[in-house]
Amino acid sequence: MKTSLENTPMDNALIEKAIFGKILIENGTLVTPEGLQKGNLLIEDGKIAAVFFDGGREDMQVMDASGLLVSPGLIDLHCHLREPGFEYKEDIASGMRAAAHGGFTSVCCMANTHPVNDTAAVTEFIKTRARREENAVRVYPIGAATKGLKGEELAEMGELKEAGAVAVSDDGRSLVNAGRMRLVLSYARHFGLPVVTHPEDLDLVSGGIMNEGYWSTVLGMPGSTRVAEESIIARDCMLAELEGSHLHVAHVSTAGGADIVRWFKSRGARVTAETAPHYLYATDAWVGGADGLSYDVNTRVNPPLRTDKDVQALIEALKDGTIDCIATDHAPHHEDDRNVEYALAASGISGFETALGICWTALVVPGHMTPEQMLRKMTREPARVFSLPGGSLEVHMPADLTLIAPTDQWTVDTGEFFSKGKNTPFQGKKLTGKVVATYVGGKCVYREKGRP
Repeated sequence: MKTSLENTPMDNALIEKAIFGKILIENGTLVTPEGLQKGNLLIEDGKIAAVFFDGGREDMQVMDASGLLVSPGLIDLHCHLREPGFEYKEDIASGMRAAAHGGFTSVCCMANTHPVNDTAAVTEFIKTRARREENAVRVYPIGAATKGLKGEELAEMGELKEAGAVAVSDDGRSLVNAGRMRLVLSYARHFGLPVVTHPEDLDLVSGGIMNEGYWSTVLGMPGSTRVAEESIIARDCMLAELEGSHLHVAHVSTAGGADIVRWFKSRGARVTAETAPHYLYATDAWVGGADGLSYDVNTRVNPPLRTDKDVQALIEALKDGTIDCIATDHAPHHEDDRNVEYALAASGISGFETALGICWTALVVPGHMTPEQMLRKMTREPARVFSLPGGSLEVHMPADLTLIAPTDQWTVDTGEFFSKGKNTPFQGKKLTGKVVATYVGGKCVYREKGRP
């Protein structure tokens, strides 16, 4: 039986409740560490059974992937699924559907829920809710570093890890007290947990709501200095080096921040880092909107969008390995959180469903990175950083796959988002590179309608 992508229309439940025991994806271009290679992929019992398979086809489903890239499933180390507590913004089910639509097979969700994910009970709740969905991506909770994200009493990291947490973080809030941050790093090291830092000195931010510079002056907006980010990156890298702990720096947005990470890596510190797609494409000039004066609230993000020079520096940092991976920082919000003045708007971008297209357009199309180099930053590298399964097309690995149409151009339309959050400054932007199917454990959890 031969099927093609057009045979399975997309619907709001995501698709294919039943699968065959064997699936052969043939005629695709496989994304491997050695480069792009034409070949076939055999999936059996949810795992990759053979690569460059050539043999019988009895009792298997065959899918023609001609013209498509067959990549390891995308892995996101930084997202906000909002549940429990903020289901009006997003819930685990809608977040997983959005992730699958964006090509993600594994996502790591932050702890700033209500109640905060600072106990084994909340971690287990998140995992149970994720497993309950039939067409699920893999969800890995990140536990809180301190109870209630208050930066005071340390969370029970051992219990969080036992319940399934893959890292700890007070993301959304920087630990103000350096002594407390040192304790967090020391304690987490004993449990083999990375500590994800949200680098932001609020005293230096001092009410700033966009990047401090030319455009904040032109628009008359309070600016946030880049030093607010860079000073905490430097402090936390020093503490990680002191304790021999694994520090992961979230959403690096400045050239200076990348330089600091690069220097500590050269010294052998256990530091890894991520940036987000929007910091590789958009700049603070976008805040003014199409006419330069409309104050687009969808550009409100924390840390703020920076300058063209920062964008170019981050691209170079990705290329030389200073920045290990690309993470979405998917932060969906309800429309009521955005239909307000710029200063009152909630910070964050709904990022799952545009991530691949933004990165392809910003990195591959201009020739900054090859397809395999870019995809490595969204597959193999995040898997390595948090020691997650997946990230490669090797035999016996989970059959987590993302099928990509590399030359397809498409226009961002939030009306087609599966996420409840429609907050993105990329609405109406034309992007290149499109996800056409997503497989988790050999099961198709998203397939584009009408794909020949």
